[in-house]
Amino acid sequence: MAAPIAEPSPSVALSELTALLSPSSPAAPEAAEAALALSGSASGRALLAEHPAALSALSAMAASASRGARPALAALVNASSEPAALEPLLAAVPSLLPLLPRSGAACGVLANLSRDAAAAPRVLRALGPGAEEALLRALSAERPPAELGALLCNLSQAPEGRGALLEPSGRVLGRLLSLLRCPDTELRRGIVGALRNCCFQHEHHAWLLSPALEALPRLLLPLAGPEELPEREMEQLPLELRYLPPEHRREEQPDIRRMLLETLLLISPSNLDF
Repeated sequence: MAAPIAEPSPSVALSELTALLSPSSPAAPEAAEAALALSGSASGRALLAEHPAALSALSAMAASASRGARPALAALVNASSEPAALEPLLAAVPSLLPLLPRSGAACGVLANLSRDAAAAPRVLRALGPGAEEALLRALSAERPPAELGALLCNLSQAPEGRGALLEPSGRVLGRLLSLLRCPDTELRRGIVGALRNCCFQHEHHAWLLSPALEALPRLLLPLAGPEELPEREMEQLPLELRYLPPEHRREEQPDIRRMLLETLLLISPSNLDF
C-alpha cells in the first residue's frame, strides 16, 4: 500500500508561490490572485507578514505595469495591516511613491504602515525627498484617493510629517483646507485629522491665521449652519460665514465635528480673536 503524500507546509507553499511572483513569469497574474486570496484571512496575512521574500515580490509586481499589479497591490493592503509587515515593507516604500497620485491602494498600504506614531517618521523617511511633491500631486487630483486622508493623518502624528504638510509655500496646507468640504467622508476625516495634528506646531499659528491661508473661516465653515442671525451678531462673523445659503449644511459626522472643534481649541490660546 502506497504511503500518503504529505502536503507541503504553508511556509513551503508560500515559498513556491513567491517564485511565481515575478512580473516576467507567465503565471504571475494567477500567483498574485492567489496571494490576494491568501491575504483575505487572518492566518494568511500573518503568514505573508512573516515572509519578507513574498512581500518583496508582491511590492515589485505592484509597482510594475504587469497584469498582476492590481491584485498584488491589494494583497499588500491586506498584509500591511499586520504589525510584523512593517520592517520588511519599509524597503519597498520608495517603489510605491510613484503610485500615490492615482492609487488609493498604494495610499492604503502606506496608511497601514504608518498607523503607529513611532512608525510614521520611519515611513516618511523611507518615502524619501520626493514625498512632499508626490503627496501634493495626490492631493491636487480632481478626486483624491479616499485612503490619502488616513495616510496624511497618520504621517502628521510625527513632527517630520507635520513639517512636510506645513512646507513654506503653503501649497499643501492650502489644498488641505480646500478639501474640508469634499464629499468623501473618509478623505474628509483624514484631512481634518491632519489639520488638527498640524496645529500642535504652535510656531505656525500666526501663519495659519494670516490672510495668506485664512484657516479660521475655512475651519469654521463646516461647523456653521444656514440659520439666520441678528444683524449685530452677523456682522461679528468673518465675511465667509455671513448669510450662508439655505442649502448649506453643517458637517454631518460627529467625530469630524469634534476634530474641527479640537483644531480651533488648539490654535485659540495664542491667536484666535472672536
